[in-house]
Amino acid sequence: MNARELIRHIVKAHDEDRSVAVCAVVATRGSTPQPPGAMIVVDEAANTFGTLGGGCVEAEVRRQAHQQLHGPGRVATFELDADFGHDDGMICGGQMDIALSPVTPSTNIDAYRAAAETPPGAEAWVPLRVLDGDHLVEYRVCIESQPRLYIAGAGHISRVIADLAVSLQFEVDVIDDRSEYANEQRFPEPIRTHVGDIAKTLESLPIDAETYIIIVTRGHRHDEAALRAVIDAPARYIGMIGSRRKVKVIFDDLKHAGVSDDQLARVHAPIGLDIGSVTVDEIGISIAAQLVQVRRAGKTKPVQGPFPVQEATA
Repeated sequence: MNARELIRHIVKAHDEDRSVAVCAVVATRGSTPQPPGAMIVVDEAANTFGTLGGGCVEAEVRRQAHQQLHGPGRVATFELDADFGHDDGMICGGQMDIALSPVTPSTNIDAYRAAAETPPGAEAWVPLRVLDGDHLVEYRVCIESQPRLYIAGAGHISRVIADLAVSLQFEVDVIDDRSEYANEQRFPEPIRTHVGDIAKTLESLPIDAETYIIIVTRGHRHDEAALRAVIDAPARYIGMIGSRRKVKVIFDDLKHAGVSDDQLARVHAPIGLDIGSVTVDEIGISIAAQLVQVRRAGKTKPVQGPFPVQEATA
């Protein structure tokens, strides 16, 4: 489950009068299996949803969270040393502070419900309230936006990228002017396909700062038209496949048409991280890795707090 699915699971449990414990990493020190913001949910049957990296830490969080289901929330600190993890090999050497915050039928669920209903392209925040000594404090965990990926071209590399991007929690649209390529058999749900002129279709689709665009069409002419269609768009990422010679030819054409050097500098071309890729699958992996690299650069701090909670007085 990704974070948004976990939030929907919490809301569903609340609506069914079931208690769960929300367990989120709120701070780390040294080497740890998951960063702040990682989250699991533990239910009344001690089932877990999500992951904190597995192993002995997750098992102990599960045990403590299940005991905490009907008590006040708290923060537990886990030392990832040989004493703690010798049986499972979890000897990262760091520390994880994990907030264990029960959500019961009496909990105000409004913030979770709002997060569950937030559009995929927008961030949301959920509160985790825990005791710090005798005082109630609140951590706020970011439920990150789900970026949108447009793939111009529906060839072999597109299939690899689309599958990888779905697993990386991107919303994926594939665009081609050939229905025998852009169809639900080659690109099953949740991938969406669009058949039509590639450049015109790109121009008709919404593009914002959480949009990523990959241009991998079947030829130079289509690549250039697709890039021309999106070069002014406020996309987070634009990448185009091709040799350095092909990229230079296309860039020279666009410069002649009035596109600035600054605009062209935004384009990742040749596309993908340089991992020495040769096969279609390797090329797809190099491109997906670059998407992750861009996505993770300069992201919002995943956890805020702790903030003191002003408790109501009688």
